Amino acid sequence: MFNKQPLKFTFIDVAAILLLMTVISLFFFRMSHVLDYHWKWDTMLSYFFFWDPVTGKLTANIFVKGFITTVKLSFWSTVLGFLLGTLSGVMGAKGSFEQRFISRAYVETIRNIPSLVLVILFYYFVSSQFLDALYLDRWLREGSDTLRQITGFLFAGPAHINSFLSAIIALGIYEGAYVSEIVRGGITSIPGGQWEAAWSIGLSRQKTFLLVILPQTFRKVAFPLAGQFISTIKDSAIVSVISVQELTFQGMELMAATFLTFEIWITITFLYFILTFSLSRSVAFLEKKYALK
Repeated sequence: MFNKQPLKFTFIDVAAILLLMTVISLFFFRMSHVLDYHWKWDTMLSYFFFWDPVTGKLTANIFVKGFITTVKLSFWSTVLGFLLGTLSGVMGAKGSFEQRFISRAYVETIRNIPSLVLVILFYYFVSSQFLDALYLDRWLREGSDTLRQITGFLFAGPAHINSFLSAIIALGIYEGAYVSEIVRGGITSIPGGQWEAAWSIGLSRQKTFLLVILPQTFRKVAFPLAGQFISTIKDSAIVSVISVQELTFQGMELMAATFLTFEIWITITFLYFILTFSLSRSVAFLEKKYALK
């Protein structure tokens, strides 16, 4: 059990809160009185859910659909980035000269390319040249309803499967370059005595790495990795440029139809904040609970 400490506010905390409240109040004041902007917050709720007259059920609308797509996109990009980053990090830390060169080339190349450029390159070259050649969209359309439902639940429907997979690959490769450095640093931080102790009890080099070094590495870098995965959620907004129907894309489509620019952008910001802040607080709690002594 944790000893609950009373919540204490310093002068700086109070000043920061007052400053933030002042900035927010000034923004809404200028919008309402200076620019004569008429807020229409009452319409925002209908873009989350609406009552479908055909089915007679409460149905998810554009914001909820975009939010779910963002979660799916972030999850699969995180999985791919973790696998690529772990492989590259191991190669960079304990691989041969050729493997270290490949790892370093991958990391330095990807980290020096803007993520937006990478997404566009993958969409127009990987998706159009390779994914389109696989005819995944046609295969899904000709498949069973169950297959389409499962694919739509996990990824996207036939109309958007190619762009969705292209976005996953691009984001996964981009995030993997940063994961690689985290994993590589974690491996090199393990004391050499751990290797010697494992060898002294008869473990081979491979078993020593898999059973002794790698578990300790992931324990050390768990929270930096979690922080990197949270940043994946924020980076996912860039795939709106290739028409992946995540939260930002849905918001821009809605703005084009309603011209409710400020209400929609503030709502989108709030939804991203809810997702990333809840995850960051969860990570902070786990970090405090399982902190290395």
